[in-house]
Amino acid sequence: MKKVLGALLLGATIVSAFIAYSMYTNHSAKQTAAIEQKQAAKKAEKKTEKKKKPVLKVEDLTYQLKDSRTGQVMKEFKPVHYKDKDIYDQEIKQLASELAKGIDTPMQNIKMDANGSLTGGSKQIILKEAELVKNLQNLNTKQLDVKVPIYETAPNVTAASAQGIADVSLASYSTRFRPSDTSRNRNVQLSAQAINNVVLGPGDSFSYNQTVGERTAERGYQPAPEIINKQLVMGIGGGICQTSSTLFNAIDGAGLQVTARSHHSKHVGYVPAGRDATVSWGGPDFKFTNNKDYPVIIKAYANVNTGVLTVDVRTSQRSI
Repeated sequence: MKKVLGALLLGATIVSAFIAYSMYTNHSAKQTAAIEQKQAAKKAEKKTEKKKKPVLKVEDLTYQLKDSRTGQVMKEFKPVHYKDKDIYDQEIKQLASELAKGIDTPMQNIKMDANGSLTGGSKQIILKEAELVKNLQNLNTKQLDVKVPIYETAPNVTAASAQGIADVSLASYSTRFRPSDTSRNRNVQLSAQAINNVVLGPGDSFSYNQTVGERTAERGYQPAPEIINKQLVMGIGGGICQTSSTLFNAIDGAGLQVTARSHHSKHVGYVPAGRDATVSWGGPDFKFTNNKDYPVIIKAYANVNTGVLTVDVRTSQRSI
């Protein structure tokens, strides 16, 4: 009897344990399932949030174009055509060109006065258009400031470096004109005076139009024949191209670097064919750079009595 009761008690204990284990397992499974459901719901919620959150695009943003020198905002720019490369490239090149027109300033060269002192001069200011275009081609959504690359270069001449600068001639060139043509001769004389005693240090650039200035009646320039579209016509300042052409031949003989030169539309008689340099205000310019490692001075003189225009490029004895 005792054995039977013991067996029954053992069986009941086993059954109770099994029931308890089953209940525990079911509860744990339910908890695990609930946790997994919550995690799945959170993941789904995050995915939904990501879908709802707008993706920033370059073409939807507004960028600040800032002066590289001062950090000041020059213009706000919205690159609406950023995805269309051809249209966008054309747009930003035009933008760079327009900004440069309001920034670019040629160097105003230093001059030497009658006492041998240096006077005047102002720095060259250049907006590097190609560099700005590159910056605008590489926009991103994290950086909304765009550098507008503007560079300044001051004339590279000092009183010490200009000592004895007129001692030695590097090259000289002369052309002839008719003494009787008084109006034209006056224009030649005025333009020669404008370039006379200009001093260029190493690396300094020269612009004929910038140096001579606009040719107007108010500034003393006279009506005289000039070549336009292969025709001789009357114009204020006719004859100044003889000065620019004479200057070209002198600086070319001195080995300075020509950076801009245009020919007349027909042959001129004061220099050999192909050795001229036509200029006009707002049009063709004659430009060069002093590529020497020493300063030079331009001497120019128009003798209206003999009809001879001479341009001489000189430097100091110690420089050569």
